[in-house]
Amino acid sequence: MEVQRNEQEREKEPRVDIHARITERIVAQLEEGVRPWVQPWSAGNAAGRITRPLRHNGEPYSGMNVLLLWSEAMERGYDAPIWMTYRQAAELGAQVRKGETSTTVIYASRFTKTETDARGDEVERDIPFLRAYGVFNVAQIDGLPEHYHHRPVSILDPVERIEHADRFFANTGAVIRHGGSKAFYAPATDHIQMPPFESFRDAASYVAVLSHESVHWTAAAKRVGRDLSRYGKDRSERAREELVAEIGSALLCADLGIVPELEPRPDHAAYLASWLTVLADDKRAIFQAAAHAQRAVTFLHGLQSQADAMPEAA
Repeated sequence: MEVQRNEQEREKEPRVDIHARITERIVAQLEEGVRPWVQPWSAGNAAGRITRPLRHNGEPYSGMNVLLLWSEAMERGYDAPIWMTYRQAAELGAQVRKGETSTTVIYASRFTKTETDARGDEVERDIPFLRAYGVFNVAQIDGLPEHYHHRPVSILDPVERIEHADRFFANTGAVIRHGGSKAFYAPATDHIQMPPFESFRDAASYVAVLSHESVHWTAAAKRVGRDLSRYGKDRSERAREELVAEIGSALLCADLGIVPELEPRPDHAAYLASWLTVLADDKRAIFQAAAHAQRAVTFLHGLQSQADAMPEAA
């Protein structure tokens, strides 16, 4: 019985350590005034096209792992977006250099466990779990095939890239109105309000703000379904939703190939303090925000295929 209890305690400890360790890192960056999810945009060594971090097979990472790997790449000065495990490198005939340290990424899933309830009936219960493992950037590995070291190049010129973004948001079907000096999503009328395009420093900045508000737009029950009923009343709930929109905007900008030189919005100082409070009280908040952001972005991408499948009007 004692052995079983110790095993259960060991199973719980890594999950707590992962949440706490990563949250502490995010908090440290926020305390320095750095939002790790937008850090790459203004980085000197990210002059090439911004992309999501990629696995060894070219598949992009998602959710929290994007934040973790972007942050680590900027801290260590890596300009290649590709990451792999020690074993994956070995399978490619390559070798992680001696003394190199790995970067933590996470794997979240769930398993089904059969239990006996109070009436003696067997019931199945879904149990979520979180595991951490280490990956290395290709800059830390010798002997990889040459194509792993090619810098990503811009596929679209600036005009086409913005046209591509405009088409993306048009395909969502969101009602976007222009006027005034504030950007916001209005749940009561289900529309996105944007300042006039000409009031932005450049087109990329406009797209970044529209991405942020579009993530808010996904919250409606008929879309992804995040509860915004307490957004205007509860600072904590507002901070959580703004964290979702911030991360979602960064993911969308990467997916669209947009590299905005972001200026802090007037409300960011207040949000920064709120985020620090939320993360101090809840070590899982950043993970939940990243997961919500990923779902919102996936939903917006899903609307593209629907729009493309619709026949054009005669």
